[in-house]
Amino acid sequence: MSKNYTLLNKIDVPADLRRLQTGDLPEVCSELRQMIIDVLSRNPGHLGASLGTVELTVALHYVFNTPTDRIVWDVGHQAYGHKILTGRRERFDTLRKMGGISGFPNPSESEYDAFIAGHASNSISAALGIATAFELNKESNRHVIAVIGDGAMTGGLAFEGLNNASNNPNNLLIILNDNDMAIDHNVGGISKYLVDITTSQTYNRMRYDIYRLMRKMKLINENRRENILRFNNSLKALISQQHNLFEGFSIRYFGPVDGHDVLNLVRKLNDIKDMKGPKLLHLKTQKGKGFKPAEESATEWHAPGLFNKETGKRVISVDLNQPQLYQNIFGHTLVELAEKDRRIVGITPAMPTGSSMCFMMKRFPDRAFDVGIAEGHAVTFSAGLAKEGMIPFCNIYSSFMQRAYDEVIHDTALQKLHVVFCLDRAGLVGEDGATHHGVFDLAYMRPIPNLTICSPLNEVDLRNLMFTGYQDGAGAFVIRYPRGKGELYDWRQPLKILPVGKGRKLRGGEDVVLLSIGAIGNVAGKAIEMVECENISVAHYDMIYLKPLDEEILHEVGRKFKKIITVENGVRTGGLGSAVAEFMADHGYTAEIRRIGVPDKFVEHGKIPELYKICGMDAESIAETIRN
Repeated sequence: MSKNYTLLNKIDVPADLRRLQTGDLPEVCSELRQMIIDVLSRNPGHLGASLGTVELTVALHYVFNTPTDRIVWDVGHQAYGHKILTGRRERFDTLRKMGGISGFPNPSESEYDAFIAGHASNSISAALGIATAFELNKESNRHVIAVIGDGAMTGGLAFEGLNNASNNPNNLLIILNDNDMAIDHNVGGISKYLVDITTSQTYNRMRYDIYRLMRKMKLINENRRENILRFNNSLKALISQQHNLFEGFSIRYFGPVDGHDVLNLVRKLNDIKDMKGPKLLHLKTQKGKGFKPAEESATEWHAPGLFNKETGKRVISVDLNQPQLYQNIFGHTLVELAEKDRRIVGITPAMPTGSSMCFMMKRFPDRAFDVGIAEGHAVTFSAGLAKEGMIPFCNIYSSFMQRAYDEVIHDTALQKLHVVFCLDRAGLVGEDGATHHGVFDLAYMRPIPNLTICSPLNEVDLRNLMFTGYQDGAGAFVIRYPRGKGELYDWRQPLKILPVGKGRKLRGGEDVVLLSIGAIGNVAGKAIEMVECENISVAHYDMIYLKPLDEEILHEVGRKFKKIITVENGVRTGGLGSAVAEFMADHGYTAEIRRIGVPDKFVEHGKIPELYKICGMDAESIAETIRN
């Protein structure tokens, strides 16, 4: 796979990289970038972000003594080059495949992965914890670097980390990989002058000598150090006629620096790496750097799927005769509802394309809001809108909704506010793996009072549940639906209300009953068809609502059947199966119950059919459970 990479083939671990001459680093970057393009053209992954951090990755591993020094990546989309340089080059073509390497840093995969990085904005807090541990263990000679993108910097957790970074003894280095958002306004020669002087060893040696002299003369002490630092930052702001957020946190700021000049990056990192106290290096980079189509369309090439690396054309299969993606059904239906009622607004945390909120943004730009990577804010912002009579449709990926749990409870459900939560990517999601599987929502939402929780069997049900949740008096309404295509070709049918707390019988049977919720019910239906020819009679109910449960159906089932199977695309613990078992126990029914769902473990990455199989959720496994 890597026979054409002259220098890269010599790098099995970062120590090999550090043996090269500095002048070799541009060629290493070129080969690293080419390998990422080559492999991802055949094996889909997150392209743009990793191309943008090639030079940074090489510079970090060249300057710092990894893994003794720790690099904490914020979101693994930017860490593919890191994986290649840290012993996974020959396995890089297994990226995101079952049994292969993960698409995100994971300490269980490599000692070079300092912290898991699937959800954004956690790097500063995690790195601060690691740096503080080093201080407590008298290992202050070890360096800790947090690499965070400008998008992730919008997350509240990032600001919590910044706020605490200057309060604890640490030498944390934060790398801000800025490829879009202008955090500072820097123009002209004064900016370059400040970059050069404030990162030079001479300047900082002089600065430290003056500081020690003033301490010796008892002009300052540690208690007044923060005031001196703030004064220094204010003086710099006065000279440059600019100020930035980070110096307001008493964090020394350097930049912006060209993030694609690897030789200059090495110099700058060497200059500042041994400075005491927290510091931030601001890099300006370009997503998709080195691959023109990705440079020109960052959103489209974030995760482009298969593509031709020579022509730059994506391999897109469009078959209008195939069912549509659930996310598109959501997007089109939201616009349809919004055209009828001006109270409807849309909210998404940084996923307008992924959730298809982009349709609403195009049709009603003043009524659709991308709040950035800030799920907690998205929920409370929606609650505020609802408090004053709007009807917010808040679309958050199921896995990311975990970050807004308190806001769902305290700011929404407690006040019985009318917010429609649409949880996209619910259930097993495939190649993104454990950090992105949306398998916990049924279990963590079910105990919350004042919530309605439901899941559609197909696209028509999704539309109808959105319509049901839109109705006045619906309260806090949760709809969860899976990643990928639906089941139907003719999905644009007239909207109707699906009565809250009512399921439906899909087929009758005598020997065993199967209760399912959501689109996994279609897989269960195939399993039932498999066993019918074996003279096994299976009844099937689609519950639709987890909360409130259809007690009429459950009483009917409890009286008639001694064998019950529940099926859900979520964790077995706490979801539909648990709810049914609790109901049967509470009402004195003694049926034998088998719960099918995600087992009590974190599930690896792989194609969804592969993951269904290892979790016992594919049609054959369900059929075997029915037989047994």
